[in-house]
Amino acid sequence: MDETCVNVKRLDENEEQCTDEDKTDQDKTEEKLISSNECSRKPWQESRSRIRECVLYVKKVLVFFASMEWYCYALLGIITALMSFFMDMTVAKLLNAHQWLYRCLKGHHLLQFLCWTLYPACLCALSTSFAHSICPFSAGSGVPEARAILLGMDMPDYLSLSNLFAKLFGLICTLASGSTVFLGKVGPFVHLSVMVGAFMSRLHVSCRGGKQRAAKGEMLVVASAVGVASCFGAPVSGVLFSIEVMGTHYSVRNYCPCFFAAACGAITFRLLSVCSTDQETIQALFKTSFSSDLPYQPFEIFIFVLLGLFCSILSCIYLFCHRWALRFVKTNKPISRLLATEKSLYSAIVAFLLACFTFYHSAGHFIASELTMKQLLTSLLDDTSWYSVSQNASALPEPQKTFWQAWNPPGKSYFQTLGFFITAKVGLLVVACTLPLPAGYFMPVFVYGAAVGRLVGEGSAYFLSDGISSAKSLINPGGYALAGAAAFSGAVTHTLSPALLALEMTGQCSHAVPALVATLVSNAVARAKHRPSFYDGISLIKKLPHLPSLIRACPKLANVQIKQFVIPAGVVLERTETLASLKHILNDSADNEFPVVDSHDSPILLGTINKSQLREHLHQHRNEALCKQLEEVCSIHPVRLHLTPESTVKQAHCIMSATGEQRLFITESGRLCGVITWKEMKKIIEEMAKEV
Repeated sequence: MDETCVNVKRLDENEEQCTDEDKTDQDKTEEKLISSNECSRKPWQESRSRIRECVLYVKKVLVFFASMEWYCYALLGIITALMSFFMDMTVAKLLNAHQWLYRCLKGHHLLQFLCWTLYPACLCALSTSFAHSICPFSAGSGVPEARAILLGMDMPDYLSLSNLFAKLFGLICTLASGSTVFLGKVGPFVHLSVMVGAFMSRLHVSCRGGKQRAAKGEMLVVASAVGVASCFGAPVSGVLFSIEVMGTHYSVRNYCPCFFAAACGAITFRLLSVCSTDQETIQALFKTSFSSDLPYQPFEIFIFVLLGLFCSILSCIYLFCHRWALRFVKTNKPISRLLATEKSLYSAIVAFLLACFTFYHSAGHFIASELTMKQLLTSLLDDTSWYSVSQNASALPEPQKTFWQAWNPPGKSYFQTLGFFITAKVGLLVVACTLPLPAGYFMPVFVYGAAVGRLVGEGSAYFLSDGISSAKSLINPGGYALAGAAAFSGAVTHTLSPALLALEMTGQCSHAVPALVATLVSNAVARAKHRPSFYDGISLIKKLPHLPSLIRACPKLANVQIKQFVIPAGVVLERTETLASLKHILNDSADNEFPVVDSHDSPILLGTINKSQLREHLHQHRNEALCKQLEEVCSIHPVRLHLTPESTVKQAHCIMSATGEQRLFITESGRLCGVITWKEMKKIIEEMAKEV
């Protein structure tokens, strides 16, 4: 007993010496800070202090109404909508300039050919060179990489500021190439929004003074919804896209922030369109005027089912060709060597060849190549049957007359044009997907599906030109184009959100049931036999550490057990641990959490205790005898989540990514066997990606 008292006194003396040394160190640092402040003498100190006071006052007022993270969500939506609007405006001016120059050269076929081919070739080369010189990670869609980041993978280069500017400028050049290259902006814009979300997360941390760190994953999930909402002014489908595409699970706490930020982005995007006189009032991006009295007959539901089946077959062909093309480009030695050294030259050559094919006096007049992507979709969604238009085409107003002339060239029928468009665009889009530049692939797929639906609708209108049943209700081919766009894009991405996106983009709710039925049928066939989606295929080709994609490619990975990856738990405490041994453990161990077992001989897991709480309890009981045990001075927290050695890697990954846990305890019959950490989990997934 006397020995323990002597030990306590010595420990108290050592603590007093340490506190005295800490005080002297603090005094020295304060003196250095004071001297450095006196020497620096920053200019405009009074104005700087006033501005600081004003900022703090504004912050205080804002926090009174809502927490800072909600302002960050609103700012995220507004910034993304501004980027989307000014990008569309810039691209529209560049496309108008190209069309004006092409029309001015009418009658000079050679000059028109050079204008048609060199313009997109130069823009694609510029997009590639700028993107890869600033940030090599800016090429492609960016959605597969963003999905891997949302699942906890460390890919900081894909969220850098240089990547944001490179992708933004490169995407503008790609879109300005027009329908010749036939690429969109949805995927890259989702990636841009995620990068802005990462910046807003850091801003939220700085506003909090670094005391409360915002959940970075939550902000990125919100940003993925904002990306789609700001592209089309469609907040609901944006949230559904973030649920379906960007993650394997969805936390309910992200639901309200996603809708709030997506609504802010969609409202800002539509208000900017009104302010720029592009639209008279807030309305859908592709406004349609389908009849709501009798939009379709019950018999047409079977035709929509057949349309979904047809779209699913075409989607399987397209996805197979897309994966084959990416593998061919990667394995073919001349092309891979050219891509490794001269990416800009490869982009210029491919864009030039695509432009040669789509030139009006070659094969372009068979695929309505003179129409932009927006004009293509507008013409395909027109509710007027082209069969009825062919009876009196001269009475058509503009721009319907221009659209009709593009789809019905002299000497050809619109059936031949639509058929050749569907056949040729598969190959053209597959070739365009190999370009190493920032580009999106959702909108081309959406337009392609609208062409498939238009062909089915026009065929039905032709064979049923007298109407259906006694009501003599004429078929609306625009409704079939709407359902076809949703079905084909949904089958390619393995999602249902395109059905809702089609309705929000067109402002048309009368065809909600047919669009959803066609999308469900196409998804059922496209998902059969674990076929990978478009984004899954890119993840597999790039060997990204995205576990759901790996499991779809190799279903056996879903049954891999974690017992072969279990590592020791590190420092394990007994419930009878004394205060003296606990002090030595705190000084020697770097762990932030310690598991507590019954005894080392019988390691029944009782719970855990944090390092900070343990230090606090030891400080409170510093004057007590060192022979006191752990269970007498500390409260042990029960373990909420733990796995067994027979649990799979998929289960462990889902739990960790959903809860944010950095490690999980592995127990068998209550006995502690070890742990599996998030760091070890990432290594496992990376190894799986290399093998697959």
